Amino acid sequence: MSAIDNGKIQEDDISLGQLLNTLDGERDAPLVFHYDGRPVKSGYHVTEVKAGQFSALDCGANPEAWTEIFIQLWDIEEGGDRTHMPAGKFQAIIRKVTDHVQLDGSAKLTFEVSDGVRPMQLYCAAMPILSAGTVHVSLSPRPASCKPRDRWLAEENSKAAACCGPRTATRGCCA
Repeated sequence: MSAIDNGKIQEDDISLGQLLNTLDGERDAPLVFHYDGRPVKSGYHVTEVKAGQFSALDCGANPEAWTEIFIQLWDIEEGGDRTHMPAGKFQAIIRKVTDHVQLDGSAKLTFEVSDGVRPMQLYCAAMPILSAGTVHVSLSPRPASCKPRDRWLAEENSKAAACCGPRTATRGCCA
């Protein structure tokens, strides 16, 4: 089995560490997650934080190993004058979890979101954006993929970029 490699996070994913570092300077700003074309309700809860170490065999018989952090959001509306959770409160929840569970800051980050009625769905997070005093984090559905195909496509794209990029004195272009 290969060693755990958290460097394989997709470029549209972020790690737990990247999220927390971005929130550092925005402790009082509301933290609003967006999924399925809408923001979470102001009463949302972080209901669970899980850390997992996974070992797998992909469809090309390649061994894989990685760590992943799952943050579960319960997207509900609560009565009263609730506002979206401040970024600092989210960080405090994660800090509290680290008292009991080892969290790897470089781990792949997955959000599990449900409104309590629909089944939980998996999402990856984009880099947070600060806009009008609010931190916005876009969540996009985490699709299944064929890792051998993804690696092959990345290699082919890399070859094409190297071959057909700008011509230099030390490198010619393929004909």
